[in-house]
Amino acid sequence: MVIAHLIGGLGNQMFQYAAARALSSAKKEPLLLDTSSFESYTLHQGFELSKLFAGEMCIARDKDINHVLSWQAFPRIRNFLHRPKLAFLRKASLIIEPSFHYWNGIQKAPADCYLMGYWQSERYFQDAAEEIRKDFTFKLNMSPQNIATADQILNTNAISLHVRRGDYVNNSVYAACTVEYYQAAIQLLSKRVDAPTFFVFSDDIDWVKNNLNIGFPHCYVNHNKGSESYNDMRLMSMCQHNIIANSSFSWWGAWLNSNADKIVVAPKQWFINNTNVNDLFPPAWVTL
Repeated sequence: MVIAHLIGGLGNQMFQYAAARALSSAKKEPLLLDTSSFESYTLHQGFELSKLFAGEMCIARDKDINHVLSWQAFPRIRNFLHRPKLAFLRKASLIIEPSFHYWNGIQKAPADCYLMGYWQSERYFQDAAEEIRKDFTFKLNMSPQNIATADQILNTNAISLHVRRGDYVNNSVYAACTVEYYQAAIQLLSKRVDAPTFFVFSDDIDWVKNNLNIGFPHCYVNHNKGSESYNDMRLMSMCQHNIIANSSFSWWGAWLNSNADKIVVAPKQWFINNTNVNDLFPPAWVTL
């Protein structure tokens, strides 16, 4: 069995699931999800995958984790063994992501394994992309307001534009994308898309109105709050093209976009410390 440790917001959970789903498919092993960390996790909306998506999400039991990890199943021990210099102490079944880059060592994981990491690269799951798209089919009905927005999107040359500020403004890891990035992305897409309409998704619409000169028809989408926030990802995925923030949330909105001719623009700088994120983006995406 392949067990995936899940933590973080919706986008992070989707990366963790996708990497484990691809591995379980390749090894023809069942996939189980360890959601126990959400019992003490107070950020975002908690574990969301089983609530939102059509894919079968099976939760790992304590005895499943014990079967795979034995004495290393205890969370404190796993966290202790997360240190790179202690890698030699890990059981072969405890697979901890060593860096932000794609790591091909995951392919050597034993049939019974436990994955810890964020696994933020399409390369981990590109061979199972169609399965994952099916698993990530939204299953909940949309509200009348979202149906109306979706209708607008489907009847225009829609470009989603995601501006994430809120928790990024004073963040030590992520910095909010710059005005220059968004203006360059708008200019690039406006030259390549006829009569575009921009659908702006943001947790700070006032900042967008005061700082971005969109210059084309646009619509502000900021009615999905709290537990309904996932609908923004759903609507982004319906757009023909996407301008994303340095956010796994809008990354997935763009990845789930099924338009074969889509143009996706992403920021080169994902982290404040200039970590190399080349493996994060599919080859066809444009980075600015």
